[in-house]
Amino acid sequence: MNYYSTNHQAPLATLEKAVVRGLAEDRGLYMPERIKPLPKEFFDEMADLSFQEIAYRVADCFFGEDVPAEDLRRIVCDTLSFDCPLVEVEENIYSLELFHGPTLAFKDVGARFMARLLQTLLPTSPYNGGGVKKSNLSPSQSWGRDLGRGSVNVLVATSGDTGSAVANGFLGVEGIHVYVLYPKGKVSPIQECQFTTLGRNITAIEVDGVFDDCQRLVKSAFMDADLNRHMRLTSANSINVARFLPQSFYYFWAVAQIVNRKLSNRKLVCCVPSGNFGNICSALFGKRMGLPVSRFIAANNRNDVFYEYLRTGEYRPRPSVQTLANAMDVGDPSNFARILDLYGHSHEAICQDISGATYTDEEIAETIRQCLCDTGYQLDPHGACGYRALKEQLRPGEVGFFLETAHPAKFKDTVERITGQPLEIPARLAAFMQGRKQSTPMTKEFQDFRDYLMRQ
Repeated sequence: MNYYSTNHQAPLATLEKAVVRGLAEDRGLYMPERIKPLPKEFFDEMADLSFQEIAYRVADCFFGEDVPAEDLRRIVCDTLSFDCPLVEVEENIYSLELFHGPTLAFKDVGARFMARLLQTLLPTSPYNGGGVKKSNLSPSQSWGRDLGRGSVNVLVATSGDTGSAVANGFLGVEGIHVYVLYPKGKVSPIQECQFTTLGRNITAIEVDGVFDDCQRLVKSAFMDADLNRHMRLTSANSINVARFLPQSFYYFWAVAQIVNRKLSNRKLVCCVPSGNFGNICSALFGKRMGLPVSRFIAANNRNDVFYEYLRTGEYRPRPSVQTLANAMDVGDPSNFARILDLYGHSHEAICQDISGATYTDEEIAETIRQCLCDTGYQLDPHGACGYRALKEQLRPGEVGFFLETAHPAKFKDTVERITGQPLEIPARLAAFMQGRKQSTPMTKEFQDFRDYLMRQ
């Protein structure tokens, strides 16, 4: 399958180019030329399928033309070595727990898949049995580099969980070096430990700015011709098709679990805590494939540019502000461009499928306390936004699920301060905290970042 840019000024790309390059030459985001609907038979039998089998069927729609079936199945099964269970919180409201992976965050799914897919593009790949299939594009449209030359350098900006998921997904992968850019003082201490203590092929860069500055540095690096001649760059943020498309897997798995609970006779609503909007974007792709979700809710913290867009039809990005739900502290979400493209830039069409909500820190804290008191379920700050929005907007005759995107223990100090109750830290999370922090300080000026990379 070929990929086009949301800015429509760049040549078509192969999967190989879209994954390795990350961002199109015109600074647009890559989109698949087609979104294949899943057959009725898939939905008829999905209740009897495993998570891995459901994910493979979905992955085949996106990547099956380019990756041999045996390799793709191996990548999917290796990626999903953990479950994403649907847990009842209260009547008609369920939590899709996405924190059972290695770094206890939803981004484990996309990051692990991308790491394994990118390996198929390298000569040393343990997955490269059949290799990526040959493209039918002309040489001017295909990826004009020798993938056997040197290492691939992954640049990733993080507001919290992306950095740890990507770093751990790529840790020790031969031929790939990862640079994690994160805003100084604006991620939780536990999140920071998960990507600054690894060493090996992982370099943490502590930027004196906010997440949007980190994201800007990454995008600017891709557009610098001299830098790209010096080193091969790609991104593992949700701007990369190999990162955001696999996130659709767990929406189909959630529906399968709903079906198994005999609740599929009701209209299904999904609420997604939203920051850079890659997560809900993958859900919207799923809907085009036949995912039986009637509508979506995008839950924001105080960084509410998308909520304002829904209300006014005008998109006005602005600097992000720091909140309790730090992974959603994004003032100019990259994947908004994909949503616009998917809906033909129609505000009306977007509003038919998506409603919004926005919450202050005080409301987030109140929701965490109240949910624990009323149901016994412990939310993290991001899941709290999703739970509250779903609870407020659920209509009679509907059943809904929200995404619990990270384990509450990743925000231990914050959650304990809110609830007044101790949180147990899972063993695999505690292990990260034993390491020594290794990070490189960086200003938010691109020239400084460029000079640093040119020295590598």
